[in-house]
Amino acid sequence: MAAHLLVEEGHEVIALFMRNWHDESVTLHDECPWVEDSNDAMMVADKLGIPFQVIDLSAEYKERIVDYMFAEYSAGRTPNPDVLCNREIKFDIFLEKALELGADFVATGHYCRKRTTTQNGQTLHHLLAGADGSKDQSYFLCQLNQEQLAKALFPIGELQKSEVRAVASELGLVTADKKDSQGLCFIGKVSLPDFLQQKLAPKKGEVIEIAPQTQLEKELANSGISLESKVSPYHFEPQMGKVIGMHNGAHYFTIGQRKGLAIGGTPEPLFVLGTDTEKNIIYAGQGSNHQALQKEGLFIAHEDVHWLRPDCRLEPGQEARYQMRIRYRQPLFPVTLYQEKNGLYVIFDQAQKAVTPGQFAAWYQNDEVIGSGVIKY
Repeated sequence: MAAHLLVEEGHEVIALFMRNWHDESVTLHDECPWVEDSNDAMMVADKLGIPFQVIDLSAEYKERIVDYMFAEYSAGRTPNPDVLCNREIKFDIFLEKALELGADFVATGHYCRKRTTTQNGQTLHHLLAGADGSKDQSYFLCQLNQEQLAKALFPIGELQKSEVRAVASELGLVTADKKDSQGLCFIGKVSLPDFLQQKLAPKKGEVIEIAPQTQLEKELANSGISLESKVSPYHFEPQMGKVIGMHNGAHYFTIGQRKGLAIGGTPEPLFVLGTDTEKNIIYAGQGSNHQALQKEGLFIAHEDVHWLRPDCRLEPGQEARYQMRIRYRQPLFPVTLYQEKNGLYVIFDQAQKAVTPGQFAAWYQNDEVIGSGVIKY
């Protein structure tokens, strides 16, 4: 659920509110009631003297986002609905409907910036991090393409959040002191297990603890210096550890997760090291520095490599240096990209924790998003 401004010819502005979810059984009503959000948006539009209407995209949202989420969790991967929502809903279906209404641009409240240049006679649109580093949302837009970015405006990208609130307060807008939105994109704050249980039924399974040093981990660490060996995932088997408890479904958990295991009595906190949704097993280990949480790199399959800057695209055999993040708000870290025929190998300068299949890796040049892709392993 969100309100956006459509900028039309003659600088006329209209406001649209997207309603993307009808099932309130899994929404914590006091956290993100869509009716209240819609009323707030309507009052803002009225205060600004611009037209307002609600657009229902719930069917498309269910098909492209919710069904995809269920499929990914069922397969043992962890999707990022916020990135998908921007690519599939806001800057695809919603943008198309805005253009049908005669809009030239869609203005959103993302904390990011856009710059347009001309290189070799071609127009290039650049997606830059927001001026407010603590609120930067460029990661969530890492899957946009040039056509989508061409129609986007980010009017608050140059401002700090405090400045945005000050402007809203000066204008007397009801949202000046409204709490930041939380939870799943356009659904609100939900109980994720409750949400997933709509289609993924609870199923008792074992939690197996893997000791900090196992023969498997040593073998992987010494398996060679090829790109594949550096990014290969850890493979766990039940006989490598001991059963320390039970869980309600391996598909509810993700690599690096600490909360939710509900198993105590260990000297250090337990973290999820891996999940096996076929055998319904969770592998866990003590401490955030457990070796199995560390990886030297990651791999993105050929079909999942996306270049927001097509002029920077690598061809097989080429490599490049960039900075990367693999989750929202994570500080950028240096990497080397190696493009091969089967996909993109990313090698970290320093090992990173909890590299999670299904999540998005985004690579940057300074504060500009260059490309992104879905982590396979």
